[in-house]
Amino acid sequence: MHLLIACAGSGRRMGAERNKLLLEVSGRPVLAWTLDAALASESVRWIGVVGQEIDRPDIEALLKAANPGIPVQWIQGGDTRQDSVCNGLAALPPEAQSVLIHDGARCLVDPALIDRCSAAVDAGAAVIAAAPVTDTIKRVDGDGVIQDTPDRSVLWGAQTPQGFPVEQLRQAHAQARGEGWSVTDDASLFERLGWPVRVMESSPSNIKITTPFDLTIAEAVLSAR
Repeated sequence: MHLLIACAGSGRRMGAERNKLLLEVSGRPVLAWTLDAALASESVRWIGVVGQEIDRPDIEALLKAANPGIPVQWIQGGDTRQDSVCNGLAALPPEAQSVLIHDGARCLVDPALIDRCSAAVDAGAAVIAAAPVTDTIKRVDGDGVIQDTPDRSVLWGAQTPQGFPVEQLRQAHAQARGEGWSVTDDASLFERLGWPVRVMESSPSNIKITTPFDLTIAEAVLSAR
């Protein structure tokens, strides 16, 4: 399996002055834990790390320290996550038929989840890791007034990895560029095109590090492990 790790974000919502993936949790950068999980996977055979040039020296130092036994390639990111994934797809080796895309900020991902997603994609499916929603969700208008309460039994919180057949995902991104679509994850492109995407149930612990509180949660989970 070919894996793209999206690392081109920033630390704005974290209130940090640098890429949040370079902040420490349990004594190591967030990205170091993400790399550990990817390298512990039995299915991943190639990794592309998509980042910004300003972070390249720090990220490449982490990659060297990880001492990967598989090829790991630096890929220049774009202005948006969507652009960065496009760059990642363009940089895949010619033989790549399936790809997983994982947010570098999801440092608690279980290697077994990566492998389950890999198996489904290799069988021809498009999948996303997700967890059932347990909170009651309210739909609210621009004035902060509740409009309705969706049935949470059909709601799932989208996570990563997300996996797709490579050529199908390239086609989806090409159409998005042509139509001017802007999406926050790759599954949304498949949804717009009417292509099925399966949910691969994951743990709620597979959080995305976004705020300082998330660092506290990740610290607690890593300590428990």
